[in-house]
Amino acid sequence: MTIRHPALFLDRDGVLNVDRGYVSRVEDFEWIEGAIDCVKNFKARGWYVFVVTNQSGIARGLYTEEDMQTLHAHMTEELAAHGTAIDRFYHAPWHEEGEVARYRKASIDRKPGPGMLLQAMAEFPVNREQSFLIGDKPTDMEAARAAGVGSFLFTGGNIATFAEWALASFEDGVRG
Repeated sequence: MTIRHPALFLDRDGVLNVDRGYVSRVEDFEWIEGAIDCVKNFKARGWYVFVVTNQSGIARGLYTEEDMQTLHAHMTEELAAHGTAIDRFYHAPWHEEGEVARYRKASIDRKPGPGMLLQAMAEFPVNREQSFLIGDKPTDMEAARAAGVGSFLFTGGNIATFAEWALASFEDGVRG
C-alpha cells in the first residue's frame, strides 16, 4: 500500500519571493521573510512541498523557460544549503495573449485552472484531503478549490509564521 502524504502547494512570486513583476533573473530574486523556514518546517513534517507558478512572462517574451529554470536552480541551491528542498516546481508559461506563438494558448495549467496541482497529485502520492495551497491572488484560491485542496491567501509578512497559522487553521477545519 502506498503511503500518501499531505502537500503544501506554494505560489512563487509574492509568496516565496518578493514579487517585483516577472522575476526571472537571480539578481532580481529576494526571498520573502521566512520562506526557507516555511519549506524546511513542512518538509520536516514529512509533507511534500510544491511550487505552482504561472509564468506568463515566458509567453509574453520577457524571458525564456531556460531563464526561469536557472532561477529555480538558484532557489534549489539556496534551499539545499539550508538542508531542505522543494519536491518539484510546476510552471504554466501559457497566456492567450502571449507574444511567443508556441506559448499563446489557454491552458488548464494556468491558474485559476487546477492543472499544476492535479499534475503534482498524479505524480506523487498526495493525500488531497490533508493538503492546502498558499497563494497571494484570488486565482490561486480558485485553482486550489478546483483541485479539491484547501487554500489560504497570503497578504504579506513572514510566510513561515503565516504557514504555521494556516496549518493550525486547516487542522481546525478551516479550508480557506
